[in-house]
Amino acid sequence: MPLVPSRYAGPPRYQYNGHLQTVVPSITRRVPGVPYERERLTLSDGDFVYIDWVDGGNDRLVVLTHGLEGDSQRHYIRGAVRLFTQHGYDALAWNCRSCGGEMNHAFRLYNHGEIGDLGEVITHALKTKAYREVVLVGYSMGGNITLKYLGVHGKEAPDVIRRAVSVSAPVDLLASAKLLDLPQNRFYRNRFMKKLLLKMQLKSTQFPGRLDMSRLKAVRIWEDFDNYFSAPVNGYRDAQDFYQQASAINFMSGIQVPVLLLNAQNDPLLSPECAPIWLAEKMHNFYLETPRQGGHVGFINPGDPFTYAERRALSFVIEAL
Repeated sequence: MPLVPSRYAGPPRYQYNGHLQTVVPSITRRVPGVPYERERLTLSDGDFVYIDWVDGGNDRLVVLTHGLEGDSQRHYIRGAVRLFTQHGYDALAWNCRSCGGEMNHAFRLYNHGEIGDLGEVITHALKTKAYREVVLVGYSMGGNITLKYLGVHGKEAPDVIRRAVSVSAPVDLLASAKLLDLPQNRFYRNRFMKKLLLKMQLKSTQFPGRLDMSRLKAVRIWEDFDNYFSAPVNGYRDAQDFYQQASAINFMSGIQVPVLLLNAQNDPLLSPECAPIWLAEKMHNFYLETPRQGGHVGFINPGDPFTYAERRALSFVIEAL
């Protein structure tokens, strides 16, 4: 399906570039009225994740996956939960390992390419309640996970999964990693790095000798961090192996259900490779929308409690294009 024309009119005037459109919503936006009920799900390897439910007695479910070092309390997750539950959906917002407020037990953490946990969450949801329809919505890292999950499983994915939406997704991880090293993106790099390094230090304490923390001094670019820490913690050979196996773009041709990828052209964290027009032209069920503005998981609608991304996700899963 070719590129989809975007109807996004743009953010408030003071958010005049991609950085402001990214940072301001992250810092200032609040979404009240989300009555989560938390469940601790034990995974097949004995580790756990936390799931936050909003059960309105519906037979349709939206499963939401957050971004890097995010959680179910992020404004974009709460906004989507609130909107979908107002339109006849139950909601399940799950927290990746170590992101629910408690460090996980296993040596491994979560990563852009980890789809097994999402699969277990979906299986658990379908055992909990007989939903007739499930839709998947992922943001940033969660968008990559969502697309890779659907691409890898293809026709083997549960039949009740009808559609999916991915917002601000770094589907080409190597290209996105290089962007984090640019001077203008130092703010994002430092923010992510600070949180991830804390978790690596905790893992080193949990599992003495498994990580060489002295290599912190050798980290010069983001790929160094992935070589020395992300790859060994998550079972990849090295950074290049991680980027190859984790990037959704390498698996999306296997997707069998309609999916929408919404990536802004001015997203400071996404390269042009993360908007694969060539793939949209080849696949009948892949819808690619690239508005000029929006930033990274921003898409603020002036005067609207919901973002364009949230409203677009809902419209995509309930309406024919």
